[in-house]
Formats: sequence, structure tokens, C-alpha cells
Amino acid sequence: MNVRRRVVLAAGASFICAPLMAIAQPQGKVWRIGFLALNSRPPSLDADPFGAFVRGMRELGYVEGKNLAMEWRFAAGSTERMAAMAVELAQIKVDVIATWGVPPTSAAQKATATIPIVMATATDPLGTGLVKSLARPGGNTTGLSNATVDISTKHLGMLLGVNRRLTRVAVLLNPDTASHRAVLESLRLAAPKANITLVPADARTLPEIDQAFSQFVRETAAALIVPLAPLFIDQRREIAERALKNGLPSISGVNGYAEAGGLMNYGQALADHAFRAATYVDKIFKGAKPGDLPIEEATRFESAINRKTAKALGLTISQQLLLQVDKVIE
Repeated sequence: MNVRRRVVLAAGASFICAPLMAIAQPQGKVWRIGFLALNSRPPSLDADPFGAFVRGMRELGYVEGKNLAMEWRFAAGSTERMAAMAVELAQIKVDVIATWGVPPTSAAQKATATIPIVMATATDPLGTGLVKSLARPGGNTTGLSNATVDISTKHLGMLLGVNRRLTRVAVLLNPDTASHRAVLESLRLAAPKANITLVPADARTLPEIDQAFSQFVRETAAALIVPLAPLFIDQRREIAERALKNGLPSISGVNGYAEAGGLMNYGQALADHAFRAATYVDKIFKGAKPGDLPIEEATRFESAINRKTAKALGLTISQQLLLQVDKVIE
């Protein structure tokens, strides 16, 4: 094909596509997204998984200050405040509410049955009743599911990989995180096979986390599992410090836990979830119904080991385990 013919065809295609793009994204339209999380607002959105959502939107052509406005709402651990924020987002009529976890999704669903809701991440949305099915969620909700329950036994296995003589393992749980009941049940099924006794303790606040560690010491736990939860994300450094102070090798589903001083972390790549959530929002902006968009499950996981913490605990990490993780923190 000669150059002139390619130019003509390209020009013709542009005339055909232009009206379609105008339909998909009305000229002058500024899309408003409400983002609702139970977490505290991070010091830097760009350095946090939340920032990946904005980057995902940008790659799809939505730029803050031009055709995108973000309404961020962080409840700092307060479910009452989160419920009020969900109502506020519904009242200001955002185009989509993006949520981070089960409680924010539930709060958004109570606040509106018409505004589309996109779960950037949520544990077991089917089991928690957020959607009718993974293939066809129904209603006004879709998005991504994480794998907190499924990886709890992986956490146990990684701790045993560090210390085969473990017999008592602590589990820090937040009763307000619905998936943690299933996490504990999964661990209770797996623990006897490894001759492990579990030492579970609940915590909703930092003072209760301190109380939980006192219980772990009293009951002679020798390692700790910290499942994913907004509170535990916010307090990951404090939890890691207490685990080290009490001589507990610890692993968490919270990304960045090893960098905060914990021994290990293994969990779904939350930044990847946030980035992928943008594609759902884009499809909805272009006319898709949220209830028709299948729920996407976690496919990418991140892991890390902190060798400095291991040394402080008197542990030698095997070369085999070091080769299995994505990041080794020296």
C-alpha cells in the first residue's frame, strides 16, 4: 500500500472514530469518582496502592484537572464515619464509587442502589453477600476479589519454612473484618496436620493490639500471622515492632509489612488491584452495566523477607526460601 493511500485510510478512520469517541466520552464531561476506604489517608497517594488507581485512569485517558475529578474519602478506621462518607458520595452524585474492601463496599451499597460501585479489592464478595455471583454480580456492584482466606495456610507454611519446630502460632484478627472468621477457620483446619496450636486474639484498635501481644506472650506463642485488614495496614509498623520486641517471627498479608520491619509478607499485589479497577470504571463510563461485568479474582501475589529482622530474631533463612520471594530486604 502506498503512503498516500495509508494517509487517506487513516483520515477516513479518524472521521469514523471521532463520533464514536464523542459518544463514549462527551466533550467537556468531567467524570467524578468517589473513592471510599476504611484506612487512614496515606502520607502520599502516589507511593501507596491507592495511587495505582489514578495511574490506571490516566492510562485510559482520564486526567485529574481535565476530565476527571477524584473525591477521596478515608474513614481512619471508623465504620460510623465511613457510612456517613458513603452517604455523602451518593448525595453529591459521583459517577462511580470505587471501594477498598468489604466494609466500604457494604456501606456504599447501603447508600445507593443506582450509582455504580467498583470494588478495587474485596475479600470473598460472594460469601459476604456483596454480589449474587462472580460471573454475573447483578445489582450495581462489580470489581475485584482478593484471596485473603486462601493464602492463610500459605502464611502458616512459610513460618514453618523458617522454623520447623513451631508448635504454637498466634493469629491477630480484627472482628470487624468479615473475612477474618474464614481465615481463622481455614487455619484451624490446617493447623492440626502440622501439629500446630493456634493462639488467636482480636484487636480493633492499637491499645487492643497491645493487649493481644500480651496474650500471645502469656500463651507462649512462638510466631505470628497477621491477615490483611485496613487497621493492620495502618498499624503495620507498630505491629512489626511489637512482634520483634516479643521475639515473634511474623508474616502478614499486608504488602510492605517486611519493609516496615516484619519478618515476611505474602499477599495479593494491591497496587495491581487498584490499577485493574480503573478498567472497570472505564467500561462503566462507556456504557457497561456493573452487574454484567464478571468479578476478577487475584492472580498476582507479592512476597518479601526482611533479613535484618531475621538476624535480630536469631533466624537463618534458607536459600530456598530466599529464592522464592520477590524481594529480600537487607
